[in-house]
Amino acid sequence: MLRHELHPGKLVAGLFLLAVAVVYAGDAGGAWEAPWFVAFPLVMMGLLLAGVAAAIHGIRPRGAARRRGRARGLEEPRE
Repeated sequence: MLRHELHPGKLVAGLFLLAVAVVYAGDAGGAWEAPWFVAFPLVMMGLLLAGVAAAIHGIRPRGAARRRGRARGLEEPRE
């Protein structure tokens, strides 16, 4: 099975956008009333937290590289 690299920033952004979709789906279904402007704070908070998660993930050395002793900047750069 092929493995892929985890991108926590994309995960956080996707979860917040999914939350916005759920809020508006609930509004459309009549479960609750959501004002039109509720998406802006949710999306902005999600993008902010996604940026923080991506930055933390980007500066932290990987576990396997650390165990092999390559965490001193000798490893290949991530894309």
